[in-house]
Amino acid sequence: MTDSTPSPKAKSHGRLASRPTLRPSELMTNTPDLAGVWKAKVITLFPEAFPGVLGESLTGKALQDGKWQLEKIHLREFGVGKHKNVDDTPAGGGAGMVIRPDVMGEAIDFAMNGTPPDRQDWPLVYLSPRGKRFDQAMAQRWSKARGITMICGRFEGVDDRVLYHYGVEEVSLGDFVLTGGEIAAQAMIDATVRLLPDVLGNAESIEEESHSHGLLEHPQFTRPAEWNGLPIPEVLMSGHHGKIAEWRQKMAEKITRDRRPDMWERYEASQKGNHKP
Repeated sequence: MTDSTPSPKAKSHGRLASRPTLRPSELMTNTPDLAGVWKAKVITLFPEAFPGVLGESLTGKALQDGKWQLEKIHLREFGVGKHKNVDDTPAGGGAGMVIRPDVMGEAIDFAMNGTPPDRQDWPLVYLSPRGKRFDQAMAQRWSKARGITMICGRFEGVDDRVLYHYGVEEVSLGDFVLTGGEIAAQAMIDATVRLLPDVLGNAESIEEESHSHGLLEHPQFTRPAEWNGLPIPEVLMSGHHGKIAEWRQKMAEKITRDRRPDMWERYEASQKGNHKP
């Protein structure tokens, strides 16, 4: 797209939940929707990569217990020709291949059919190194939606017209490049699912985690009281809850200031804003 192209956010999203698509019969056996249960739909060339680590530990148990849902949408099924091609050479030349807009468009139509048209209720996300960096606030926003559709890119990416036409939100896991979006999707889904009600089973644990209040988490210790000549800090053994809370706050501030000056700057600004007369 050119610099004069209107912002994708200006596009209407009304067609996403209503346009019917004709697809092979095996695609029409969607994961049954559980009423009121958060659902992640993932468009990918590697559906066998899911649930992956999402099927383990508390996240996996929550998936088995129906506290959240996962639907894998195989992009290859929407490919063109007898070989189900999904990509083509870049316009203007260059290395690599680009996912075709007609192929990805049909996959998006299929995935978004029947979902709420309001993107606050059901975000449509493309995992992209040029997107906005994923953070805890974004995970919290997504956890309050009814579900999410994630597009896992491959090759040199997706035809930009798709992103413009559907008003897709581009999100990055960090300032590095992966071979595809599947790992990023799993990380973001994990960060979101653990915020859903009853998944972790301990609301206090979530409140005390890194990033929950704009700071990295304080150090943690457990038994034995001394290990390799290193004792647990005395204040944590004092039983004085006020002093323990004060120590943890100071340590969280110090660690954040030392390791993440960008976070510390935002935290300081927020604290000044909270103390305005």
